[in-house]
Amino acid sequence: MKHDSPLLSAIPALAHGFGHKRDLMPAALQPYRASSPEKKQVHGTRIAEVSHAAQPCGEADGFFTRQPGILLTVLTADCLPVLFSRRDGAAIGVVHAGWRGLVDGIIERMAERIAQEDTLADWVAAVGPAAHACCYQVSDELTETFLQRLPELPASLVMPRPRYLDLPGIAAAKLHALGFGAVDNLAPCTICCLSQDADGPRYAFTSYRRNSHRRAVDPAHPGIRGRNQHSGLVILP
Repeated sequence: MKHDSPLLSAIPALAHGFGHKRDLMPAALQPYRASSPEKKQVHGTRIAEVSHAAQPCGEADGFFTRQPGILLTVLTADCLPVLFSRRDGAAIGVVHAGWRGLVDGIIERMAERIAQEDTLADWVAAVGPAAHACCYQVSDELTETFLQRLPELPASLVMPRPRYLDLPGIAAAKLHALGFGAVDNLAPCTICCLSQDADGPRYAFTSYRRNSHRRAVDPAHPGIRGRNQHSGLVILP
């Protein structure tokens, strides 16, 4: 299974990819793995500036660089990976955005960092595989939080049906409203998407939500520790 962003694929200076269960780190990114910053994702909004390979970044959920050869990735398993690039590939960014990050403004924080030096119209963004509204059921309290904190977005976009949030749709709407030049939002749902192999259909992505449901029924079912998908991009050296 392979999922790429047409917008990012059109930039010759980049390699990018979105991981899945059979290939947690996309093959195109494997040669640069050792250059990736050290990090701890905490569902926050901090954007770390990356200037050298394997840089210790501490707690951060967003990363930005203009340096070639440094792989920027985030780990996800239902949360959103969002990849950013200048249209010429001269600078890149990536964020990990779960529901907390979306509400608290991590996409806006990345936009603020980019806008320090560039116009957002010169940048493109790609929303990767994540939990979709087909499967992402939440509490009444959480849907109310989204509707109250994101009043600029139509309620039908935030919550296409009662108590089901559209995280990728919310992210894409934010990116368009902020003024990014183009946005890809073509990725499948990590909870229900299937892929076909010799043994038949299998779940294509690691999913925290799906795994939690299984463990609630069978506590012996293994967790997902160490099995999150890596999604990211690198400016080619």
